Amino acid sequence: MSGARIADAVAAASSRRGFLARVGAAVMGVAGAKTIGSLVAPGEAEAYHFCGHIYTTDSCPHPTGLPRIDAKGLPLKAKSGRPVDDLGRYIDATGAPVDEDGNLLVDADGTPLAHATRTRVCDATAVEYDFKPHIDGAWYRCCGGHVRKLVDCCGHVKHRVNGDKALTGYCYHGRKVFCVMYYDTKVKC
Repeated sequence: MSGARIADAVAAASSRRGFLARVGAAVMGVAGAKTIGSLVAPGEAEAYHFCGHIYTTDSCPHPTGLPRIDAKGLPLKAKSGRPVDDLGRYIDATGAPVDEDGNLLVDADGTPLAHATRTRVCDATAVEYDFKPHIDGAWYRCCGGHVRKLVDCCGHVKHRVNGDKALTGYCYHGRKVFCVMYYDTKVKC
């Protein structure tokens, strides 16, 4: 090694610039490792906040969190796909609140709890945020081995649920996307 190279190596190892270069390289290495560790198979990514959704529009408000709906737009528990009421409780075929095992929920005296309403997620959102709701178009992705239908809750709005400027998305007639929901089909992909 020549004298100049030895001097550069000593300076790089002991100077502030050399120290910052080593710290910068370490930070880039950690960032790269995190990026590589976060790669997943196509079609299975949780993306922004649920599988199949990769843009910035947030979920529609939902009684249990993630905006899973049935074919009629009514709320389902995301993990199990079971129907829930507007309070987020599981319900049976009659709309009565039940526990995870399907037993009627009762009060301290053993009286079954009253039924709660069950409202379409987009409709409930529109009431909460004061706009006329429309379900216009949709798009599809493969999630968990089945086709997922992603649905825009549209209205004549200027901003999305998360406060950003509203986009057209799959909305028609001058309406814009307010929030998004999803329906899991039984179609394999």
